[in-house]
Order: sequence, then structure tokens, then C-alpha cells
Amino acid sequence: MLKRVTLSAIAALGLALGLSSGAAQAAGTTGHVHDFSFSFEGPFGTYDTMQLQRGLQVYTEVCSACHGLKQVPIRTLGDPGGPSLPEDQVRAYAEFYEVWDPTLLDGEGDFRPARPTDHFPGSNLANAPDLSLMAKARAGFHGPYGTGLNQLFRGMGGAEYIASLLAGYTGEEKEEAGTILYENTAFPGGWISMAPPLWGDDVVFEDGAPTDLESIAQDVSAFLMWTAEPKMMARKQAGFTGVLMLSILAVMLYLTNKRIWAPVKRAAKGTQPAE
Repeated sequence: MLKRVTLSAIAALGLALGLSSGAAQAAGTTGHVHDFSFSFEGPFGTYDTMQLQRGLQVYTEVCSACHGLKQVPIRTLGDPGGPSLPEDQVRAYAEFYEVWDPTLLDGEGDFRPARPTDHFPGSNLANAPDLSLMAKARAGFHGPYGTGLNQLFRGMGGAEYIASLLAGYTGEEKEEAGTILYENTAFPGGWISMAPPLWGDDVVFEDGAPTDLESIAQDVSAFLMWTAEPKMMARKQAGFTGVLMLSILAVMLYLTNKRIWAPVKRAAKGTQPAE
């Protein structure tokens, strides 16, 4: 009797989980994130300088109209491992923005052209999130539940999530509570209030790189990954150096241990009675 009740309970639980999982999938609670192949992935991956420059251009000409990068100093655009702009270009780029300087006009404050030491402006819209750390704040890959195996082999997928979101609009719209929602295959829930920011051929690159929707989405996603983790290359190099030094140290300790204890072991074998 107890066995029958237990089996019935397990069956009911499985049915409930199956129904809830089906309902969640039907509701579109999880979006589809494409696993793009970025150059910075893996333990030896590096940022593609030209891709970061293209991503900066996409951000400047399209995304900056709404979203800001208030955590990113403009001077870092010239740092090695990033967009690596020449110093004169960094100064010229900074002057595109205006920042509030409270020291001007005898302390009354006024706007002035930005300098490389200033940060990017913040978002222009109240409901537009700042993109400085967005690639680290989002995870494109999950599960299996409680294991993290997906993230171990494919990474957190923040850049993949952004690229999939930008390229995931289907063109369908609906209105809810006076708000226009746009169908997006990557956004959890399937509908997002942000209108499609990219359409393809939004920008013209001097290096002749492709300007289709998926390509420019990857370019700006790579740039946002750099803004979120500008020291990734240094971190990887330090990690590799640390692992190499620890490996050499482990081998040296093993050989030292063998050398120290070898005479003791030989003496112990010599004192053992013959069988």
C-alpha cells in the first residue's frame, strides 16, 4: 500500500513539473540565445581591436542616443587591449560630448566640451539602463539547474545575450496597458518595450566590414564586453602566469621530496629482515 501511494505521489509530482515546465515554455519565459564565436572567448582569447572600434562607432551613432556609459572613462579608448585609438583621436572623440562643470562661471557651473579624463555621459532617458557593465550583468547561458556546467563550457554569455537580443526582433508588435511591446526571441517572456535599435546597414565602416544586422550586433556587443571588463587580457595573462608558476613549483616540490626521503627509504629497506 505504501509503495503504491509513493509511486502515485511521484507520478503526480512528475506530472506537475511537466505541466509547469510546459506552461513556462508556452509563456516564453526563457529566450533563445545564440552562441556567437567571439575572439575574446576562452583562456587565450583576446579582444579584436578593429571589432571594438566598430562597436564604438555603433554605440556612438545609434546606442548613445538613449543609453550611457557613465562608468567608463573616455581616456580608456586609447588603452592597449581596447579600441586603442591614438591620443589625438581620443581627444577629438571626447569633444563630441558636453559635461557639466560646476567650477565654471564663478562656481555657478556650465557645460563644456568633455576631455579624455571625463567619463562617458549617462543615459539620456530615465528608463534606459546604463550599458557600462551590461555584458557582465546579463547571463546568456544557464543550467543545468544548480550545476553551472553550461557556463563552465560556454561562459556566462553576456555578450551573446546582447547580440541575440539586438538581432532577435521578429517585427511583431502588441499593445498592453498603453505600452507598445515588441516580440523578441532572446528576451525572457518574449516581449520587450524597447523598439528595435538596429535594422542592418545602420552604419558605414571604413574598413569595409559587413554591416548586416547580425554583424553590427556582434560588434557593439564585443565593445560592451570590453567596457564591462577592460582588463580581461591582463587578467588572463596573470592567471596563465600563475598556473604556470604553480605547476613548476609542484614539480620542484615533488622532486625535492623524492630526493630528501630517498636515503631514508633505502636505509629502511636495508634494515628489514630478509624473508
